[in-house]
Amino acid sequence: MIHQYKNNGYNIVLDVNSGSVHVVDDTVYDVIAFITDNHLENSSKEDMLSAVETKFTTPDIKEIIDEIYELKDSGQLFADDVYENSIDAFKNRPTVVKALCLHIAHDCNLKCKYCFAGEGEYHGRRALMSFEVGKKALDFLVANSGSRVNLEVDFFGGEPLMNWQVVKDLVAYGRSLEAPNNKKFRFTLTTNGVLLNDEVLDFVNKEMANLVLSIDGRKEVHDRMRPMAGGQGSYDLILPKLKKAAESRKQTNYYVRGTFTRYNKDFAADILHLADLGFEQISVEPVVAPPEEPYALREEDIPELLAEYDKLAAEILRRRKAGKGFNFFHFMIDLEGGPCVYKRLSGCGSGTEYLAVTPWGDFYPCHQFVGQEKFLMGNVDDGITNTDIRDEFKSCNVYSKEKCRDCFARFYCSGGCAANSYNFHGNIHDAYDIGCELQKKRVECAIMIKAAMAD
Repeated sequence: MIHQYKNNGYNIVLDVNSGSVHVVDDTVYDVIAFITDNHLENSSKEDMLSAVETKFTTPDIKEIIDEIYELKDSGQLFADDVYENSIDAFKNRPTVVKALCLHIAHDCNLKCKYCFAGEGEYHGRRALMSFEVGKKALDFLVANSGSRVNLEVDFFGGEPLMNWQVVKDLVAYGRSLEAPNNKKFRFTLTTNGVLLNDEVLDFVNKEMANLVLSIDGRKEVHDRMRPMAGGQGSYDLILPKLKKAAESRKQTNYYVRGTFTRYNKDFAADILHLADLGFEQISVEPVVAPPEEPYALREEDIPELLAEYDKLAAEILRRRKAGKGFNFFHFMIDLEGGPCVYKRLSGCGSGTEYLAVTPWGDFYPCHQFVGQEKFLMGNVDDGITNTDIRDEFKSCNVYSKEKCRDCFARFYCSGGCAANSYNFHGNIHDAYDIGCELQKKRVECAIMIKAAMAD
């Protein structure tokens, strides 16, 4: 499969199955399009040349066809799909759990208007995870991780700093499990920053491999959607704390993470605002919300949003070439190595390799399914008792989704978010359409930036 597009003055040809990217001139771009449109990619070199010569009169057409065929023979153009044949082995692989999202607090000190967790309660009751529940969760992870050495645990909420002592106690317990079990824990923390202080930062910088700090961008944008419980804005309170946290980690191993909505479709301005504040690791993502919500993104917004990504990509490229670059999460792409085959096919591993744990110890496929009893998989005392849910998620991959089969971005997004698919279409084998359109544009922009920086 070939995907061609023009972006920021570059003619880009992506061979989807091999992942090879080619930046070409106008003639080569048009020749490859002609070959693809006329299904000539499996023709002999002579037949391909003969057909192309009926359309193109350029004197170096034979040399162009020679180069195309050389790329084809080396597997860098018109490559076969080598992944689909291994899908049965993929679906039948042993289940090994490698990551847990610990809902350390179903409570929050903000009242974010777009919160999928219902102000931290996950549409249930407010609760804090006890040390005993968290301890059992870590024991479960170790016992079900097979021979895997590196394990991941994210302290999540609500707001996890509202249960800070238990976070510290669980980190200490996890460290005590490492040597006896030949495991290494990679702890992360997601926080809104309200309760950040020096004691928290000292501990986080010692023990947490990554820190996610929530901020939406410009003050007026942030305060509109992320107010305090009393209704006042939170921007002025958290900004100095987040800046201190980023600097204390030497601008690495963290993200400021925001959400844009229909109220700030000019979200590039929010990303650049965060960059101008000195943040070098930035993620600002589209809100996912029911269409009846006034802040929800709609289909008619897509052209404006795609143009905004193009605008952002061009500015990021300009800044990088000027030595003032920053990392935008959705434009970070590895063209040389990239994720393993399993991740390319199934994404985050929700429901199989990755599970969410509620404060009272229930297992769900991921944090976005928490509270939906249909997806209750078990608990820390009994383990996974509903294996049908696990098997359903195990079978979810880019080949089980019709929308993904002919999509050029499938090996970059791995089929998208299962929760979004379920929430919008009622099953995990579909795809959230607005999210797909935005993801495809982000992949195109990311590849363009890579090509331009190599130019």
